[in-house]
Amino acid sequence: MDTTTKISESRLLSVLRAGICVMQMVLFKELRALLGRKYPFQDPQQLAMLTGAMTNELFGTLNREEKFVSFHHHNHADIEQELLGLARELPHLRAPLTDALRMQALCDSREEKDSVKILNQAADIGLLLPEREMPMPASFLIMMRNLGNEHQLVMAPAPISPEDEQGLVH
Repeated sequence: MDTTTKISESRLLSVLRAGICVMQMVLFKELRALLGRKYPFQDPQQLAMLTGAMTNELFGTLNREEKFVSFHHHNHADIEQELLGLARELPHLRAPLTDALRMQALCDSREEKDSVKILNQAADIGLLLPEREMPMPASFLIMMRNLGNEHQLVMAPAPISPEDEQGLVH
């Protein structure tokens, strides 16, 4: 692989990982709202920790800071139990989560990391849609941008007016 190809692939992987991060943020936001409705009297900080632990568990990105490791250790059963209900409680996220997890596995494989465990875990809890085809990178990025925009996490690109375009030319 020549240098130009490596740079292009590296850029593509970075952009795809940014799309995956958007999905993680959307999941975090939706989970926090869901858990807030399910446990209205729970301490908000505890709910935020549970939400983060679930998101990290699903994407295999465990936080190694002591307070998060300790929280995960003491709340592992709750994390697992909540993950088991994820497909049922947030069914509208199954398709984008399936795509994001598969895209993460693809990116990981290009960087010689193994994400099979993460995909298997998602399949085991009924989250993955096995019949869903893997999207092309551009389609995945458009979906993530639209999802991020819908959740007010990213701004969709706005069209440039002819007046603005003239200002850019001069």
